[in-house]
Amino acid sequence: QVQLVESGGGLVQAGGSLRLSCAASGRSSSTAVIGWFRQAPGKEREFVSAIDWSGGSPYYADSVKGRFTMSRDKAKNTVSLEMNSLKPEDTAVYYCAAVTDWRRWGTRHQGDFPYWGQGTQVTVSS
Repeated sequence: QVQLVESGGGLVQAGGSLRLSCAASGRSSSTAVIGWFRQAPGKEREFVSAIDWSGGSPYYADSVKGRFTMSRDKAKNTVSLEMNSLKPEDTAVYYCAAVTDWRRWGTRHQGDFPYWGQGTQVTVSS
């Protein structure tokens, strides 16, 4: 089992920035890929970004590319999502998710991630 805990959400004005963190514990040493997903009210959960735990190569959804940056700190067992130039449409609950199968690197499907955090709310006001 891998346990994930998100933090760093909050309320910010459009154009502002927030930094989300996800702390991994349990069998975190077997983690292969960690991703961020988000779910806005009334919408499906969607992929935001993901990173491979070993090499640190992130990939992003087109909607956040150039504005969001994902990184990982293996020593602290954490990943971060730096969100800049935030827009009202970025408002959502953001979830951290993990998978221990290296073959899943590159996936954007939430069904490929068996481990999930409880989520953290991000609200961007216009």
